[in-house]
Amino acid sequence: MKPFTKTLSKISHLIRYIETDYPELYQHLDESPVTLTENTGAKMDMDSMQNYLDTLKSILHHYKLEKGIIAAS
Repeated sequence: MKPFTKTLSKISHLIRYIETDYPELYQHLDESPVTLTENTGAKMDMDSMQNYLDTLKSILHHYKLEKGIIAAS
């Protein structure tokens, strides 16, 4: 699998995980299946996709900390 495709797959899986397990957080992400599949004219390069993945991970991590789901390390 190409790195770009692998990163896109990770993003999709993480978004589905948030949608399923944390719907109260998901509603604030403004995501939809169309968001990641349609060409909206925006340049999608590896750096921007990795940044987006890191941002999603950070949002989820901070949410879990705030809700006491995980402890601060």
